[in-house]
Amino acid sequence: MVTYIHNFLAYKNLLKELVRRDVKTKYRRSVLGMLWSVLNPLGMMIIMSIVFSHVFRSNIVNFPVYLMCGQIMFNFYNEASTVAMSSILGNAALIKKVYVPKYLFPVSKVCSCFVNLVTSFIALVIVIVATGTKLSWTALLVFIPVIYVFVFSLGMGLMLSALVVTFRDLQHLYGVLITAWMYMTPIFYPVDMLPGWVADLVRLNPLANFIEMFRDVILYNIIPSGILQAKCIISCVAALVLGLWVFYKQQDTFILKV
Repeated sequence: MVTYIHNFLAYKNLLKELVRRDVKTKYRRSVLGMLWSVLNPLGMMIIMSIVFSHVFRSNIVNFPVYLMCGQIMFNFYNEASTVAMSSILGNAALIKKVYVPKYLFPVSKVCSCFVNLVTSFIALVIVIVATGTKLSWTALLVFIPVIYVFVFSLGMGLMLSALVVTFRDLQHLYGVLITAWMYMTPIFYPVDMLPGWVADLVRLNPLANFIEMFRDVILYNIIPSGILQAKCIISCVAALVLGLWVFYKQQDTFILKV
C-alpha cells in the first residue's frame, strides 16, 4: 500500500496536467467555454421543470431545486463513468510507447468531470436564489454526498475502463444501462409515488441515496439519517474496492489488447 501511495505522489503533477488537458479539450474552440457547465444544467432544469412540474405538482415542494439536485449528481456520475470507461483505449498509443501508471487515465477523467461538477454548483445557487429557497447550516454538509458520488464514480470508472479493453461491446451496452439507471433514479419524480416493491428497489440504488442525502442538506435542511449514511458508505467502499481489484487484475494485459 505504501508503494502505491509513493507511486501516486510521484505522478501527481502528471495527473494535474491530464486533468488540465481534459478540461481544455472539452471546451476547445467554444465561445462560452466552461460557462456551459452552468448553462447546460440550468437550461435542462428549465425545460424539465416546465414538463414535469405539472405532473408532480402536488408531490414535490420546490420542484426546480429538487430537480437540479438530482440532475447535477446524476449527470456527474454519467459523464465521469462514461469518459473514464474509454480512457485506456483512448490513450492506447501513449500506453504502448512509455511507462505511465495506467490508473492515471481513468482517474484524470473523473477528476476533470469533478471540475465541471463544482462549476455547475453555480447553476444550483442561481436556482436557489431565484426560487427563494431558505438554506440552513446543514448546507455546509453538502461536501459529504459530493465526496460519496466522487468515490463511487471513481470506483466504477476504474472497473469500466479495465473491462472495456477486453469487452469492447460494453461501450455500446453501457449507454442502454445508464438510460435505464437514470429512470431508476428519482431525479424528477418522488420515490413515494412508486409501488412498494419498486420503491424498495430504487432505494437500493446508490445514486438515489447520494441524491437523497444531497437534497436533505440543501432542500430539506435536515441531517441525513445514520442508515442513509451507512448505505452510502457501503456503496462507495464496495465500488472503489471492486474497481481497484478489477483494474489491478487487468492492467498488465492492456498493452496486448489496446
